[in-house]
Amino acid sequence: MKAISQDIRAIPSSGIREMQVLALGMPDAIHLEIGDPDFPTPEHICEAASRAMRDGWTRYTATTGFLSLREAICQKLAERNGIRANPNRIVVSAGSTSGLAVVIRAICDPGDEVLVPDPSWPNYMMMCTGARAIPVRYPLEPAAGFQPDVARLESLVTPRTKALLLNSPSNPTGCVFTRQAMQALVDFAHRHDLYLIGDEVYEEITFEGEHVSPSTLTDDPRVISVFSFSKTYAMTGWRLGYLVASEEIVANCNKVQEGYVACASAISQKAAEAALQGPQDCVATMRDAYRRRRDIACALLEDHGATFYPPRGAFYLMIDVSADTDDDMAFCKSLLLREKVALAPGSTFGNVSRGWVRVSLAASEANIRTGIRKVADRLAAPVGATG
Repeated sequence: MKAISQDIRAIPSSGIREMQVLALGMPDAIHLEIGDPDFPTPEHICEAASRAMRDGWTRYTATTGFLSLREAICQKLAERNGIRANPNRIVVSAGSTSGLAVVIRAICDPGDEVLVPDPSWPNYMMMCTGARAIPVRYPLEPAAGFQPDVARLESLVTPRTKALLLNSPSNPTGCVFTRQAMQALVDFAHRHDLYLIGDEVYEEITFEGEHVSPSTLTDDPRVISVFSFSKTYAMTGWRLGYLVASEEIVANCNKVQEGYVACASAISQKAAEAALQGPQDCVATMRDAYRRRRDIACALLEDHGATFYPPRGAFYLMIDVSADTDDDMAFCKSLLLREKVALAPGSTFGNVSRGWVRVSLAASEANIRTGIRKVADRLAAPVGATG
């Protein structure tokens, strides 16, 4: 029998999902490993989906999505992001995960290199490898607040470099790139004739600073911005995102999306129209809750003398556990087995974050208090005391 794809076999599994699977086997585990909001999807969005089903919106849509949704997205982009676009520049995707994967496949040929943040969401590496592109990590150092260093980026550029991928607010660090840093990245990409892919799924979850979209800083047609309904409206299971790009890039994305998913869910698209056009107070309510949870976690860690990075956006918090162990995955597994608290190991996000763990603040305040205390107690114990 001929072998299955060696490229795909070589892709490492996500440590986030590995911990989630282990934790799902424990009914009373505290889930701080995955970024899945514990809020219900707002009622007006659910009602729109129910109405869409009753009204027969249950068939295929255009590959790029309903025109009515793309028009609503254009209005949102103009009013909230300062991005001017027409519906022909929008692709509605089956989640931002699919949108990012479609973009990478649409612009990269085998052997092309993509500059990927380190640390970053492990799916970026999977997407590049699946497209037979080569991910090249660029470091975001804790000492610099995980802000990008363009001088380090310059040293990584080769004739095969095709794209720069960035994420702000960031998963896993919660870093929010400054306007100056974002402009420097845009200028860097322009200088080296690179496509720039902005993962902006946490755009509405910013506590300090501002979310700056790279698409607002240039009219370069190589800049692409990817957004999601999942985090903003607690719609992770609805699997809906969108991207804005030049019409040339959209034409290629359209071909990739047609081949892999045909189109995003019609029902979810109608729900998304209600999300964009309905009341937005739910977005602020959830953001304020994440800020409170961030503050609770930071206060507890400070009280226990732990080393951590206070996030300025998204809903994650990074804790340094390197004084306890040189194996962050082993730390996470031990904590889960002994204390029934699930975290994500830092090594799954890259080399820079080895010796760290990521805490998701998408859980309840009670679970965050309990989970953080257990992590802090573990760190305060003598090394090796808990195995």
